[in-house]
Amino acid sequence: MAEDWRQALASIKAPITGEPLSSTPWVKGTETDIILAWPYAAKSLWPVLETQIKSAINPQTILSQQAIKTRDVQNNLTPIPGIKNIIAVASGKGGVGKSTVTANLARALQQEGARVGVLDADIYGPSQAMMLGAGNVHPEALDNKKMNPVDSAGIKTMSIAYLLQEQDTAMIWRGPMVSGALMQMLQDTVWGELDYLVIDLPPGTGDIQLTLAQKVPVTGAVIVTTPQDIALMDARKAYAMFRKTGIEVLGIVENMAMHHCSACGHEEAIFGEGGGERMARQYELPLLASLPLDARIRQDMDEGRAHVSPAFIEMAHQVGARLALKRENFASKFGTVRVL
Repeated sequence: MAEDWRQALASIKAPITGEPLSSTPWVKGTETDIILAWPYAAKSLWPVLETQIKSAINPQTILSQQAIKTRDVQNNLTPIPGIKNIIAVASGKGGVGKSTVTANLARALQQEGARVGVLDADIYGPSQAMMLGAGNVHPEALDNKKMNPVDSAGIKTMSIAYLLQEQDTAMIWRGPMVSGALMQMLQDTVWGELDYLVIDLPPGTGDIQLTLAQKVPVTGAVIVTTPQDIALMDARKAYAMFRKTGIEVLGIVENMAMHHCSACGHEEAIFGEGGGERMARQYELPLLASLPLDARIRQDMDEGRAHVSPAFIEMAHQVGARLALKRENFASKFGTVRVL
């Protein structure tokens, strides 16, 4: 039978999601020529799955390719042309490593084959320019209206830090000005074609978050917390905010979960243990990653280098796969319909 090869793939599980490979819509072709149209960034997983398929049906050719699609957003907002998916990285509390997670998530997604941008929405405390190693540069202006993003080793970035004359300038702005700056950076930047735009939000649930929920088509949010109770309390507020505004929370990232002593190898849960996992269970969300408190991560971020450890790669797989499970959004594929 023509479809016997699909049945032969039933015992193989799709990476990350665990569903039978035979039932996934991204496996196409024939018994002799298989096409794997991966719906999320995961190039490091391609050889593993190809080997499993060869063992099951031994096709003549297997072609893996990237096929990331635009997914549904909140409240029927229209996706931004050219930007397939927007990921908001949030925390209820400052100091939990949200910006570090943003930078390394973006770099991991890029390393796994995606076209990635980063928007630093933390107007009062921008740090992505430093963490991504873009330096003290200014974006190129186009037509006095638009501007090119700053390139950071292939990641397109925009931050208020690029627009300041001095890096130490304090942003003493009221809420409407801050919200206006966010929308201007998003709308006036020529992003080009992106699979993922990762937005580094400021801590809390204030003006920036409200503007994001009302005006920016967000595909999903990631909440970063440490295991300690005070951070979890504020992380729950961030979760409640996204629930109320219709933005899907993709999962929880527990940062600084365990301290690794570089001198003696001793491990200690300085900020408590298992808090992120408990929160994930409470809200029936996946724990996307449990990241260590590691001096090497801090040093790499201070020096503008990515720290794409296996934990960050796994987090990127988890985030991408969760997005790929959402319904495809076709709004950007159709023009405006006029009724005469």
